[in-house]
Amino acid sequence: MADFSKTATGRGYNAPMRFEADIDDCEVVGKLPSDLDGAFFRVGGEWYYPPLSPDDAPLNSDGFISSFRFKSGKVDFHNRWIHTHRFEEQRKARRQLYGNYRNPYTDDPSVRDPLHPNLRTVSNTAPVVHAGKLFSLKEDGLPYQIDPNTLATKGTWDFQGKWKSQTFAAHPKIDPLTGEMIALGYEATGLLSDDVFIYTIDKSGSVKREVRIKQPYVSLIHDMAITHKHIILPFGGYVTSKERLAEGKVHWGWDQTKPSYIGVLPRDGDAKDLRWFKGPERCMMHVFNAHTEGNKVILYAPFYDSNFFPFFPPIDGSPWNPAKARAFIRKITLDLDSKSDGWQEEILWPTQVVDLGKVDPRVVSLQSRYLYTSYSDASKPYDRDASGPGAPARTNNSYMRFDIATGKVESLFAGPTHNLQELSFVPRGRGEEGVGYIVGVAANYAEMRSELIVADAQRLGEGEIARVILPFRLNSQVHGVWADAKELPFK
Repeated sequence: MADFSKTATGRGYNAPMRFEADIDDCEVVGKLPSDLDGAFFRVGGEWYYPPLSPDDAPLNSDGFISSFRFKSGKVDFHNRWIHTHRFEEQRKARRQLYGNYRNPYTDDPSVRDPLHPNLRTVSNTAPVVHAGKLFSLKEDGLPYQIDPNTLATKGTWDFQGKWKSQTFAAHPKIDPLTGEMIALGYEATGLLSDDVFIYTIDKSGSVKREVRIKQPYVSLIHDMAITHKHIILPFGGYVTSKERLAEGKVHWGWDQTKPSYIGVLPRDGDAKDLRWFKGPERCMMHVFNAHTEGNKVILYAPFYDSNFFPFFPPIDGSPWNPAKARAFIRKITLDLDSKSDGWQEEILWPTQVVDLGKVDPRVVSLQSRYLYTSYSDASKPYDRDASGPGAPARTNNSYMRFDIATGKVESLFAGPTHNLQELSFVPRGRGEEGVGYIVGVAANYAEMRSELIVADAQRLGEGEIARVILPFRLNSQVHGVWADAKELPFK
């Protein structure tokens, strides 16, 4: 039996789960909407074997995928390990073979392969649905195709050999008007390379065009945004090097002296048309949405002031500073007519938020009114004593809808012993923006279980419509996505 007792995963609510499950007709409190027909997929990490180093990043844990399949007012639950090449190798060895996060030099000699670092991906970051297929993603390797009904792993996918990057970043964007998927791979030609390949994939799943660019410095481009005219590429702060990897460290460290960058590329442009805008220290992980107004690109993003991840420490040896790991709803204006390489930035709401944000997928690339995320509402109660071991000092206890037009916030409080994971938006019919539901998993620390919240996106202040109750706790989610029954071959 693998021993996790001395690892950072610890015990209590966050102890490794390490089992797969199927539950038909889950327990529901309230009444599920009868028009919900599809599935909420969530991907995250779970350690099958303990990490080799106590300094490893939790983002290095093995991929795990779950689904909540809704139909006719009922919901079924499934979860499975994602059977990557790495997962299969360690299962055969019956021990952990892979070292620190994205550092192949720390791997066991039996699997060490710095020339093919994409083979060590755990595919634990995000699900995406496109052209009738479900994939799991992590930005250090290719997508893994997943069966949407059984969650069985079908293998890697390279788009009929047309995807030439060794990697596929975690957050491609799907244009609701054309059905195209815009995606990228950074470190595209191998470990530490500054090559970024950007692809347009048509609605049938075929690669339509490729653009190859260079980054100003090697850093993670975790997320991106699109408008109907432009592709937006934000990054900043995280750095790596041969020396760092040779010393056995995790792939990324934080350099507060590095500027942040936002690249703007016309959707029909080439590398020569790319323009880089430069800004102050920012941790630029996730975006909400973007749109083009004349010759200006407007980006909404919950960027952090500085380094969010304590396990990617500052390279100057200073301690991680949680006081600067603050995310706010920001409006960033990039003026393509300006001769300046800077941008205008405005914080739209003074309260910190979680940077895992969503918009109605029907307005991706278009001007949007509503932004959805979670935050810690300090005015709400938190029963720390009842929450038990593994509970944080403070929880993300509320889902919120932010109205860009009015600045108004409407929120849903999950409960005094609950911590919320990222939500997903479920469009309803052919309605206008914001008509639909939000779904998201809450950790109930007091009951040691997970609960899926279903709420009307237009009436968050009235509380949830229903909760799906699981008899156990789920692994930590990174990202999730809703897929309508028309998008995938559900049975």
